[in-house]
This record gives sequence, structure tokens and C-alpha cells, in this order.
Amino acid sequence: MQTKRLLIRWARDYVTVVGAIVLPILFMVVLNIVLGNLAYAVTHDSGLYSIVPLIAIGAAITGSTFVAIDLMRERSMGLLSRLWVLPVHRASGLIARILANAIRTLFTTLVMLGTGVVLGFRFRQGVIPSLMWVSVPVILGIAIAAIVTTVALYTAQTVVVEGVELVQAIAIFFSTGLVPLNSYPSWIQPVVAHQPVSFAIAAMRGYAMGGPVLSPMIGMLLWTIGICVACAVPMAIGYRRASTH
Repeated sequence: MQTKRLLIRWARDYVTVVGAIVLPILFMVVLNIVLGNLAYAVTHDSGLYSIVPLIAIGAAITGSTFVAIDLMRERSMGLLSRLWVLPVHRASGLIARILANAIRTLFTTLVMLGTGVVLGFRFRQGVIPSLMWVSVPVILGIAIAAIVTTVALYTAQTVVVEGVELVQAIAIFFSTGLVPLNSYPSWIQPVVAHQPVSFAIAAMRGYAMGGPVLSPMIGMLLWTIGICVACAVPMAIGYRRASTH
């Protein structure tokens, strides 16, 4: 019930819809126009195999930020306190929010995929790899949501959450989504190669057009698990405090 409530409210929030869906679509089109030929010259393949995963993950990050700000709004309105006293499991609020965010990420990923298909993106590896491709932003989105939700529970300033989004945006641009790893200065290549967005994009590229997927998937899963474990206790404590004060 809480998951449905959140999804309906997010769907009716025009700012969330524009920021999490419309702007990423426009950004994808622009990147394809500006960088498509350059990517082809470097990789000898369509730049969409990097651009579409990059935008799908970017949409997951942007949407999670709007979701975190919505959580702060619920706390300031006293809605979390009212939900806390209902005869339901105390963890249901957080679980419902994480589930709703995963569904939202799945939807935005499918929208980004549909846009990519219109632009010329095609899967070359069959049905199962295609489904795995879709799952990557959803899985990484859980870790992203854990970070911004934890931060949102401990601050009343949206600028703090937006600062976290800025850090995540930097991770997107300093990844292998826009340029190959060997195009970066040698001193930063290890950071770029082993950060979660690069792992996710490498896995999605492999699922779409062929290439190694096991190593990047393991790297992305380890990042996701590590972030979720690190955020679990602070998130639970923060949610309890936000709901009882």
C-alpha cells in the first residue's frame, strides 16, 4: 500500500517526471548528436552502446535525488510520524520506499532503452542478456537510493542532498561511459576503472553488444552490497529518529 502511494505521488509530481525522464531523454539525444560520430571513430561502433547505459544510470541518480527530497518533505509535514504509529511493521516504510524506487528506476530504464532503440540502439546477445542489461541500473539504483535516503534522514537542507547528487554526477562523467579508459591521465585511470558507474556501464555494454560481463558485474554487485551494508544501520536509526521527533 505504501509502495503504491509513493509511486502515484511521484507520477503526479511534474518536477520529478521532468527531472528523471524528460531531461535524460533530451540529454541522450544531444549526446548522440554531439559525441556519436566521435565515439564511432574511437571504438568503431555506435556510441549508443555507451550513451544509453550512461543516461540510464544518470536517470536513476537524478530520480533518487528527487525521491530523497520528497522524503524530507514528508518528514517536515509530519507524515512519517503518522505512519510510524500505524499498526504495521516499523520497517515497512523504508522497505516500501526502496521497493518503490526500484520500480521507478526500472520504468525510467525502460524509457531510456526505448529512446535508445528509436535512435538505433540494438541488442546483439539475445533475450537473457537483454534482461540482465535492464537489471543493472535497478541494482545500482538501490545503492544510490540508500546513500541519498540516509543523507536525507539526517538533514533538513536540500542543498546537502543536491551536493551528494553532484558527487554522483562526477562519478558519471569520470567513468568509461563517455571516453575509453586509456583516454584518461594515467594517475586517475585506477579510480575511473574501479568506480561503480564504470563497472555498471561495462556490464551493460557487454550485455548489449558482447564482451566481458562477469568481472564488471561482480564489481558493481560488490559496490552495491558494500554501500547498502554501510548505510543500513544509519538509515534505520535515521528513519526511526525522523519518525519519532
